[in-house]
Amino acid sequence: MILNIAVIGCGSIAKHRHLPEYAQNKHVNIAAVCDIVGERAEKAALQYDAKAYTDYKELLKSEKIDAVSVCLPNYLHAPVSIDALNAGVHVLCEKPMATSEEEADKMIAAAERNGKKLMIGHNQRFVASHQKAKELIESGAIGKVYSFRTAFGHGGPEGWSADGKDSWFFQKDKAFIGAMGDLGVHKADLIRYLLQDEFVEVGAFVETSAKEGTDVDDNAALILKSKKGTIGTLAASWAYTAKEDNSTIIYGEKATLRLEDDPAYSLVAQYANGEVVKYELGAIQSNAEGGQTTTHVIDHFIESIQNDTTPLIDGEEGKKSLAIILGALESVEMKKIYSLEK
Repeated sequence: MILNIAVIGCGSIAKHRHLPEYAQNKHVNIAAVCDIVGERAEKAALQYDAKAYTDYKELLKSEKIDAVSVCLPNYLHAPVSIDALNAGVHVLCEKPMATSEEEADKMIAAAERNGKKLMIGHNQRFVASHQKAKELIESGAIGKVYSFRTAFGHGGPEGWSADGKDSWFFQKDKAFIGAMGDLGVHKADLIRYLLQDEFVEVGAFVETSAKEGTDVDDNAALILKSKKGTIGTLAASWAYTAKEDNSTIIYGEKATLRLEDDPAYSLVAQYANGEVVKYELGAIQSNAEGGQTTTHVIDHFIESIQNDTTPLIDGEEGKKSLAIILGALESVEMKKIYSLEK
């Protein structure tokens, strides 16, 4: 079965990830693309032999589409996803899924009401080193997990976004949140996935210290506590100017796991008995030149539609990861530890 796909928003994430990965999937026909910048839509349409639109509502009305990718500024994720779901279309939405838990709830309800898939584009779950680490943790190989630290930082979206320094990423009314929404929510999702645990408390410091002319955060540091009592730190930054950091370290009773922390080995397991196991599992996704390999997000989304299975990161999962970031903002506002338990 060939699925007709549309990509709404033709910026960098669509250009480097969604469109090429759809094009590589033999079960997909890229039928339409949409961007309010007509030239951008036309360029993508020409490259992928699709029809160009500047109004997504017109696209949904005119085309026979099975599924869409929503690759838009954060404040449009919920309304556009809901419109697509209500039009009877499956949705893969970029992260963070929404700007509030209320919006996330409405997206989840729309998916359920229309019997359609809603997947959130958290690609870190599909990274080989992360999947291997999850296996080791689940098998008991590292014993009880005591602590962790996870970080995601680079020089900022101006080096990658289609609009550079004028990007929506730096405009609070469109982005809602800065480095925490761009990068931190990825790590919130990853650490939940690795530990198979939910977080109950968060304390945070969130600053705008590296970028001029913006009112969104560019540096954030979170302290998290899980239901099982695991504590750790999460850092998100647009101020790592020398080299991207996308590392996670898990400190366990029997071993320490270093993920994407060694330049040669994507996973290093250091055991308490002195044994060290180094895994070569392929590079993690990065924004650096040549860093765009298959994320597996698109393939998983298509498989979930074809096999009528629940996506690994469905709306509920996306909402739980978003809640950690929203809780961090509350912690900053209240100047105290914020409870994530409802």
